Amino acid sequence: MKVMIDLCVVPIGVGTSVSEYVTACQRVLQESGLKHQMHAYGTNVEGDWDAVFATVKRCHEVVHGMGAARINTSMRIGTRTDREQTMEDKIASVESKLKAD
Repeated sequence: MKVMIDLCVVPIGVGTSVSEYVTACQRVLQESGLKHQMHAYGTNVEGDWDAVFATVKRCHEVVHGMGAARINTSMRIGTRTDREQTMEDKIASVESKLKAD
């Protein structure tokens, strides 16, 4: 099953800046080969369900390995069975409606 998630991994107790940990998770995503797009408050990821969630688990392993004793992760998860859809498809659909205004 294909899935699209919005992922936000937040280490707790590591100080104010978390960019070092975000960078580590981005490296995990790059190594996974999954399609992903970072934004200001997280990362969109798309791919096969098992591969996506194995990558989320790997992000946790890496961030814990960096010394974060606690992690709070939030995800929004979307699947659909009527047709294939990519992140770009979703954005293009809204942009075309905006142009029609």
